[in-house]
Amino acid sequence: MHAAAPVPTTAAPDLVRRTADLLEALRARAPLVQCVTNTVVQNVTANVLLALGASPAMVDVRTEAGPFARVADGLLVNTGTPHEEARDAAVEAATAATDAGTPWVLDPVAVGALPVRTALARELLALRPTVLRGNASEVLALLDGAAGGRGTDATADADDARSVARASVGRHVGAIAVSGPVDLLVTPDGTVVRVANGTEVLTRITGGGCALGAAVAAFASVAADAGEAAVAATVVHTLAAELAARDAGGPGTFQPVFLDRLATLTPDDVVRGARVATEASDGDR
Repeated sequence: MHAAAPVPTTAAPDLVRRTADLLEALRARAPLVQCVTNTVVQNVTANVLLALGASPAMVDVRTEAGPFARVADGLLVNTGTPHEEARDAAVEAATAATDAGTPWVLDPVAVGALPVRTALARELLALRPTVLRGNASEVLALLDGAAGGRGTDATADADDARSVARASVGRHVGAIAVSGPVDLLVTPDGTVVRVANGTEVLTRITGGGCALGAAVAAFASVAADAGEAAVAATVVHTLAAELAARDAGGPGTFQPVFLDRLATLTPDDVVRGARVATEASDGDR
């Protein structure tokens, strides 16, 4: 069996410039982002949002989650610790967000590996999230019914999810962000974008990926569409992590330096440091 030929890509300076502009817009707006997220990562998620310039709100009580989602600027729903109250709050919040037009992100943590969260994620997917964000195993398990990965770890590569993601955009979800050594994103028009920033250290702290879901929700409040939000959040998050890793001695010192880098990242830093490319369309190959 032969490996698939690499897909040609083209540098995307316009996307990089747009990301720089969106970072400024986010900080000017300071969007209110509701997080119905897992209990393990609430602290780091809130701190990442604050460092970006957004305002986090961990409103995850069932009777409050829906009304709050109607007035929030963005919503993250993360299935990492799906106890009963959290499951109810997630459905209430996502339903209200869809009804009110609040952009929302679904992060289906460990879907496919465990039955409770898998059923919940499928119920949430039916509500048509603005962006689906996860690793390749999670995205495949949710969209293609494949067996999931091990907990929050990916056992599949981002490219494994490429075809399924492209087929699902527009049918189930506005845009899809698949994390990996090179992040793969599919925009509403089916364009595949690759972001090559990041660091392995980000996978060695709790909540590195989960917090990215919240960042996507924050950027969705100022972006023109779901694809812009997913690309901008991924670039800013992974570039800040890459810069932080240069100064950190390991995972213990990485997290505070990462927050500092998020808070001080400038539009010029984005333009200089982002490594973003788009795939050639099927008609161009």
